[in-house]
Formats: sequence, C-alpha cells, structure tokens
Amino acid sequence: MMPVTKLVLAAMVLTLGGCGSSGDDELHQWMAEQKSLTRPRIAPISEPKQFQPESYTQSTGVEPFSNQKLTQALKRESTQAAANGALIAPELARRKEALESFPLDTMALVGNLVKAGQPVALVKVDNLLYQVRPGNYLGQNYGRVTKIAETEVTLREIVQDAVGEWIERTATLQLQERSK
Repeated sequence: MMPVTKLVLAAMVLTLGGCGSSGDDELHQWMAEQKSLTRPRIAPISEPKQFQPESYTQSTGVEPFSNQKLTQALKRESTQAAANGALIAPELARRKEALESFPLDTMALVGNLVKAGQPVALVKVDNLLYQVRPGNYLGQNYGRVTKIAETEVTLREIVQDAVGEWIERTATLQLQERSK
C-alpha cells in the first residue's frame, strides 16, 4: 500500500506546484502598458461639398421630354415595325413544309447528289432520309435553303433578337461523317 500513497502524494504536490505564479504577471503588465501607449490615428473626414443646382440651358435644341421628341421616336419605331412586319409576313402566309417541325440541331446532312442538273442534299431526321433542294425550308426558324455545297447546306433564318425585332441570320448544316 505504501507505494500507492507515495504516488498520490507526489501527484498532489505537482498539482499544487502548478497553481503558483508562472511568470505571466510580467506579460500581462507589458500588454497593459502597450495598450495604454498605443493610440489609433484616424484621419478627419472632410466637409461635404455644397450642392449647386444647374439650370437647363439647351433652349435652342429639342427638349428631351417634349412632344416633338416623343413624336420622332414613335415615327422611328413605327417604320422599324413595318420593316420587321415585311420580313416575317411572307413566312406567316405560306404553308409549312415537313422539315420545319424539327429543330435544326436534330437534323444531319448525310450526303448530296445532283438530280436534273440541280444539287440535292440528303438530310436525315428521326432515321428518315429527306431530299432537300434550294428554296426548301428547314428548322423552326423559317430557315430557307439558299445554297447546297459538297459539305454543307446554307440557310437564311428569320429570328427575333433580344429586343424582339425580326432579323435575318445565316445558318449552316454541316456534313456528318460516319463514326466507325
């Protein structure tokens, strides 16, 4: 029993020895001194500038909020709407072709040939093969075939831009090489 009591007694002596002063007092005193000596430097904020209102002096030009300016803008807009209507109106009046119900990215150009002196493209859609000639329509953007080359079919599409106006753009359908 004797050695166990010696161990317990030694543990108690070490525990009480750890409770004594450890020299942290000097560190705390130095930190308090540094804290009292350090002062932050803050630059003063400058005074706000006085607002000086300006009067409108463009009396010789067209006032931006006048009826004249509004009339000019409306005339310009109506001529653009008429031009846009003239671009899309023939497309809306004609009968749709079979390949206009498919998006252009689902079609594959698989070949071409010449029939009666006219180029003909072979387009594959849903495992069906279609013959396409210049003047035929493809895709859902009123795409009209303008040219058939050896490796591609060129289309003129009519689409709406970000503002909602109808514009023409060129699209192509590239020849798809067969994967092995």
